[in-house]
Amino acid sequence: MFMKTILSKRDYENQLAQSRDRRMKWWREARFGMFIHYGLYSQYEHHEWAMVYENIPVEEYEKLANDFNPKPGAPREWAALAKKAGMKYMVMTTRHHEGFSLWDSKANPYNSVNYGPKRDIVREFVDACREFDLKIGFYTSLMDWHHPDSWRCAFDTQARARFLEYIEALNTELLTNYGKIDILWYDVSQPMTSWEGWDSLERNQRMRALQPDIIINDRSRLDEDFGTPEESVRAEDRDWEACMTFNGLSWGYLDEDQVGPYSYNAQRIIRMLQTCASQGGNLLLNVGPKPDGSVPKEAFEPLETVGEWLEENAAAVYGSLLKAQGEDRSWFGGNGLTSASSDGKSVFLWTWVWPKSGQMCLGGYMTAPKAVYLLKDKTPIEFEHKGHRIILKNMPKESPDKIAGITVIAMDFDERPKQMFASYYPQLHGGYDIAGDNKI
Repeated sequence: MFMKTILSKRDYENQLAQSRDRRMKWWREARFGMFIHYGLYSQYEHHEWAMVYENIPVEEYEKLANDFNPKPGAPREWAALAKKAGMKYMVMTTRHHEGFSLWDSKANPYNSVNYGPKRDIVREFVDACREFDLKIGFYTSLMDWHHPDSWRCAFDTQARARFLEYIEALNTELLTNYGKIDILWYDVSQPMTSWEGWDSLERNQRMRALQPDIIINDRSRLDEDFGTPEESVRAEDRDWEACMTFNGLSWGYLDEDQVGPYSYNAQRIIRMLQTCASQGGNLLLNVGPKPDGSVPKEAFEPLETVGEWLEENAAAVYGSLLKAQGEDRSWFGGNGLTSASSDGKSVFLWTWVWPKSGQMCLGGYMTAPKAVYLLKDKTPIEFEHKGHRIILKNMPKESPDKIAGITVIAMDFDERPKQMFASYYPQLHGGYDIAGDNKI
């Protein structure tokens, strides 16, 4: 439980560290979540930053609010797809930089109850997440193009006081009106450039007092609980979550017929999941709903395919998996055809390209597995351990996976296997011969 007394930065960080393993347990096992970017910009269909990119005057942009009208049940469609895709949580833009709140905000009259649909979209989102047993995340922007103090706050102390009061009031509403919330996802701490300017140390402690189990990201200029590499599945030396658009172009909706060729297929999504699963991170994959809130067609088939694949290969993705070790964190006991993840006693080989020869070798394993099999159905695979090599034999001529063509092979060991990349080649280890007399 977080104290009502405001702590120093050092004491606050120590308190977070003491509770982090407990609070983060579900998140570390989840691996896969859905980001939802939805707002007035969804109608405009140019980009979620169109208001700024195109220098649209505030009074002109405001007209979008009257026409904003998500269909009833739109958040339920998002949640149903997230569940089908194997995702474990969702994060929605409750208020993007455009400044329009998707809930009945008393602090911000520019909202979806006073305009457009006359409905609380955040409430609909929360209810949908709970129906499908998904953890709930609220995205909240610190930058606000609609609020007159959002730029003055950088140099006017009175404007700063007003704007910080506004930001805190918004987030207090979000964390008190909807029951238990799991993630507070800040974004874009501009124009101020420090946590002191944003009052983040004090505000975040007050937010945590409202929601003691909440997880907070690193975008209020404090490290908090997890890092957020954007548009890059890149490991950090802490808990991290790669947030990715679906098409590399926009977080908000763009014409689905034109954007389709740029969008991820199931294989690319599974590839990103492998990187996350092997390197201690999560994948937060975005969907930008259409103006009426419908899921764009670019997302359905890939996500449904991924979900079907995950049903057969869950052990390689979910749970407390180990991080890749060594300087080359992308290597975890795989080879040129495979990448790997591991839970300690089992290594899961994600086979991207199936060996047509019916044989495949894995180098650097100094201990032998006790069993090798297809993860999907436990079909055993013949193997031999020779020197530092595991040789898989008499394999099928084609990939046994008929969903995405990515077969996962599991290798079980009595304990965590001893392994080293290129153990027969001292030039890759500073001239040190790790193989020694065991080399065959």
